[in-house]
Amino acid sequence: MQRCATFARSYSAAVRQRRCYPASRRHLAQAAAAASGAPDELVITRPDDWHLHLRDGAGLQSVVPHTAHTYGRAVIMPNLVPPITTAAAAVDYRSRVLAAVPSSRSAAFTPLMTCYLTDNTAPEEVLRAKEAGVVAFKLYPAGATTNSDSGVTDFTKCLPTLKAMAEAGLLLLVHGEVTDSHVDFFDREKVFIESKLKPLLDAVPELRVVMEHITTRDAAEFVAAAPANVAASVTPQHMLMNRNALFQGGLRPHAFCLPILKREEHRVAVAAAATSGSSKFFLGTDSAPHPKHAKESACGCAGLFSAPVALALYAHAFEQADALQHLEAFASFNGPDFYGLPRNTDKVTLRRQPWAVPETYEFGESVVVPMWAGQQCPWSVV
Repeated sequence: MQRCATFARSYSAAVRQRRCYPASRRHLAQAAAAASGAPDELVITRPDDWHLHLRDGAGLQSVVPHTAHTYGRAVIMPNLVPPITTAAAAVDYRSRVLAAVPSSRSAAFTPLMTCYLTDNTAPEEVLRAKEAGVVAFKLYPAGATTNSDSGVTDFTKCLPTLKAMAEAGLLLLVHGEVTDSHVDFFDREKVFIESKLKPLLDAVPELRVVMEHITTRDAAEFVAAAPANVAASVTPQHMLMNRNALFQGGLRPHAFCLPILKREEHRVAVAAAATSGSSKFFLGTDSAPHPKHAKESACGCAGLFSAPVALALYAHAFEQADALQHLEAFASFNGPDFYGLPRNTDKVTLRRQPWAVPETYEFGESVVVPMWAGQQCPWSVV
């Protein structure tokens, strides 16, 4: 217990010293921004978050306001316990999410619900989901991430359902990793593309697919070259952090997420894809809160809580790439265009105004450590 307490006290101090870019690159990027006259304020169309975990119960009540404050819509992940596998369950969950939205944003924030795809999801459930306003089904390979034990074991078992989704216009959101024990943990995404995703797209070529939270050069190149019905969401952590963040001065559980952070070459490729201006890539935070004690445990949970800071960190990442002119399309246009939904019409303002990210936020009866905890974020959402 004493060792755990010591770790908890030292973590925040150590993480403040973490740097996701080599110092020389960071200073060059800052100098280039100053030389190019990069703006100190950005006014962009209100963004949407196309990949969000809210949990349930008291934790949900704590975290919904962070997203509702900044975003117009959010795609809500269904991996609860038990998972949201039916349209009826999605409708019930939506009501709980809406009840947690602050009154000042109740008319302006829309949760977009998803259902959890299983080996046994019937094609008829797709029609019920469509009628209920569900926008997508989520494919988790069984055991791939938090609460994914009910996931798909073989996509061929789901072919009739996948075809029904294509006909109904519902999207398939893919957690792109294999779970085979013989596959190296850092290669799970690459192997998934070749062994699972390509055959799936060959079998149902008209299905609209989002490869979520891409983490590798392989995924960025695959999505860029894929047909127009394939896109990808990108998280702030996979744009700003490489796998060194997991081990800076010791094991860093608050940097552990799935898919796991990768080598610097993959971070560079993912960031380049997101900031390129391509309409194939859009904002999806994968903000995933866990209580602090559950992360700092013998078997820490996977997930980074980024909802309060994500948009400001995306601005930071785009500025690092000298691509602030592409931020609005990435955050506010590409996602709704791919989902076939209207773009938001109101605006949000980002200002070059450094602020210290809190060490923790309230999370039900516990607290959650956010991404960038204790560090200075150079951009603020006004």
